[in-house]
Amino acid sequence: MIVFLIYAAVFVSAFALVRFIVGRTATGFAARKTVTFGDESAVVPDRAASVVSVLVIFLLWGAFTGSRLLPGFLHAPGPFIGDATFSYTAEADGVGPDEATVTVRVFEVGQTVATPTVDPGEGWAKNDSDTVGAWRSGLIRVAKNDEATEGHRVTMVNGQPIAPGLTVETTYGRIGMSPKGTLNFEPAKGWQMEPIWLPAPEAVVARLTDIAREGYRGASLWEHLGFSLFRVVVGFFFGALVGIPLGYAMGLSNWFRGWFDPIVEFMRPVPPLALIPLVIIWAGIGELGKIILLFLAALWIMAIAARAGVSGVAIPKVHAAYSLGASRWQIMRHVIVPNSLPEIFTGARVAMGVCWGTVVAAELVAAEKGVGMMIMVASKFQQTDIVIMGIVLIGLIGFGIDILMRWAEKLLVPWKGRI
Repeated sequence: MIVFLIYAAVFVSAFALVRFIVGRTATGFAARKTVTFGDESAVVPDRAASVVSVLVIFLLWGAFTGSRLLPGFLHAPGPFIGDATFSYTAEADGVGPDEATVTVRVFEVGQTVATPTVDPGEGWAKNDSDTVGAWRSGLIRVAKNDEATEGHRVTMVNGQPIAPGLTVETTYGRIGMSPKGTLNFEPAKGWQMEPIWLPAPEAVVARLTDIAREGYRGASLWEHLGFSLFRVVVGFFFGALVGIPLGYAMGLSNWFRGWFDPIVEFMRPVPPLALIPLVIIWAGIGELGKIILLFLAALWIMAIAARAGVSGVAIPKVHAAYSLGASRWQIMRHVIVPNSLPEIFTGARVAMGVCWGTVVAAELVAAEKGVGMMIMVASKFQQTDIVIMGIVLIGLIGFGIDILMRWAEKLLVPWKGRI
């Protein structure tokens, strides 16, 4: 919630600043456009906003992980690390209440530290010391060195009453009591995420460098990426190869529309993940099963896109072509196909994104290579840096493919928005 509020505040501030600057500097008719008309759209990506958006995401990532790439004043409050102290009041049978002090050394997980040396004091309740890792908690058995142990019980911490199920907040963290009366110290965690849940950006980059140099589970990083890309491209290719003609048939023929519409509309909302067991039963756990799963992920999207493209062709264009003596095949070649290509390209971009999102699930099926396999294996061992690395790689490659498809659309469909 804190991260979301900070992100929202940065977004609003950046938007207001840019609007203020644009309002002072923009002139001319183009600056007054407020609606969208085909290729003369008034709404185009603001590249400054894109750059700021990406920078803000990395800034928040670094701030809430204590990244060394950012200066310290930009870091969110981190966990307490150092020596924490608190006092407790104990009672025991046959003696009066006594007070002692506990010193707990909080250290970064992965380091080796010595337990602090403390003066035991003069009372029957002796001063104690212990160690606890940051973001962790530990039981503090204060009775282990006290002289009076019969009926030993802790009644107060820092002068505040405590009992099983209750907690006392201190400057250094929270102190609770277990059902058996043992104190439990939980150091203050701050706002930063523990590395095991969210590593810093430089940790992910370091892991990417290591895997690029040494590989992962017997294969290089490029082999993993290549296998994932191959599966996605092949699955998408066959999905488009079948889906586009099917969509054309549904858009041009009442019979085909009536026959296939229930099937397409039934399968469209079924997530590809739900088909994994069936694909394994039918095609096994080899490469064929993975490609079939990606094929099904793309098939229905491409069919619907082609059908929508055909159905969206303006009737006056068809009538104009007929009036000029065009045959049915000429209508198809010069009217229907050109007008449906924009919808098909849009569907292709969506289908490719779905295929990339499905490749992780496809590589769950006993894959030996692939980015999805890397992510799933790493998650079992809580190697979050590898998981994030794989997600970033999938996102970057998917974004690159989308850019290529946009470029191909501009090259092959230059009339989009003009006819």
